[in-house]
Amino acid sequence: MVCVCNATYCDTLDPVVLPAPGTYVKYESSKAGKRLERSQGSFQHSLHAPGIEYNLIRLPMACSDFSMHPYSYDDVPGDYELKHFKLAEEDVKMKIPILHRASAMTKWPLSLYASPWTSPGWMKSNGDVRGKGTLKGQAGDKYHKTWANYFIKFLDEYAKHNVTFWAVTAQNEPLAALLTPPQFPTIAFTAAHQRDFIIRDLGPALARSPHRTRLIILDDQRIHLPHWAKVVLGNATAAHYVAGVGVHWYLDAISPPRCSLEATHKLFPDHFLLYTEACSGFLTLRFSVTLGCWERGESYSHSILTVLNNFVSGWTDWNLALDMKGGPNWVKNYVDSPIIVDSSKDIFYKQPMFYHMGHFSKFIPEGSQRMGLQSSHRCLSCRLEHVAMLRPDGALVLVVLNRFGSDVQFGIWDPAIGFIKTVAPARSIQTYLWRRQ
Repeated sequence: MVCVCNATYCDTLDPVVLPAPGTYVKYESSKAGKRLERSQGSFQHSLHAPGIEYNLIRLPMACSDFSMHPYSYDDVPGDYELKHFKLAEEDVKMKIPILHRASAMTKWPLSLYASPWTSPGWMKSNGDVRGKGTLKGQAGDKYHKTWANYFIKFLDEYAKHNVTFWAVTAQNEPLAALLTPPQFPTIAFTAAHQRDFIIRDLGPALARSPHRTRLIILDDQRIHLPHWAKVVLGNATAAHYVAGVGVHWYLDAISPPRCSLEATHKLFPDHFLLYTEACSGFLTLRFSVTLGCWERGESYSHSILTVLNNFVSGWTDWNLALDMKGGPNWVKNYVDSPIIVDSSKDIFYKQPMFYHMGHFSKFIPEGSQRMGLQSSHRCLSCRLEHVAMLRPDGALVLVVLNRFGSDVQFGIWDPAIGFIKTVAPARSIQTYLWRRQ
């Protein structure tokens, strides 16, 4: 089941209104067909924003694989002063106008962060924005200084269009050889190389700039944790410049969260963990896009629940909208997306992934804190996945995922309010919202 939208119609989600004390509201989506269906009840004993209030957006610096073609912002060899740096048509005519439109539609500010896939080819060891190469030279030299200043020029140019960035990552998938095709745009870094680049070049460049943009390291699979963090954040100078660690989800199945996420948090509790990329349908020989696939929505919510319970502070979808093929993508690395656009019919489809994300983004605003949650029965904790959050306005949120094929009865006990007897239907996700006063 997909939800079909066009230029004049789309199902909408009303603004979140906190329930009266002693009552709760429940939002439920299910494989059987419910999509964020609202109901309410009482314990025994106004916010306004459009859509699902997703507000964490990642933007490529120049091209990524999901561009129409490979490009950089300065293709003039030897331009160490970046005098020929210029935003691409994709930025000026597409990315920036869309960001302006999105910002105008929401009451809450968007948190933007940017990631580079590749430098200009003349800075790379292989001489091409395509393919795997390293940055020429070594940290502190003219190539690394120029590459650091490239970040600043990017922030400068976007600022001229009234777009500011909360953060940048030092490099998208610096160890990309594990997953990506050989023609993929990238720059390879080791942890030590990234540390030295931050200490001698990128960190000081950001600190000198007028931008209050934070720096995120790694931006790659969690199998590299906690090693990557030990190498970079273990250096006090590098740690001073870094705000957090970015993580991708593609190899999560082979890397237990306790050994990677929790271990990193315990070593460096002052640096946040952020999931910076996730998508479904990757590395499939057929059907990158599968309309109405409930299982791909479940994979989103399972990941979000898992990482929120292991000290991660946010989760970013890779592509919010793609075409019917799962692109555009110039290296044909097609994947699935929460929204699929059929431009030939002037409609778009809202996938189960969209609604699974909404069970979190709509109800857990920035500034929320995870709360301790105890399961009274071992069998319940095995069958239902869950997370509890305290919102900045004092309301409580509980998200419950049932990935099994049968209903599960359970209760919610809040000592300050009372008890709810309820059920998680088979293959469903629920969000409960209540306040204590």
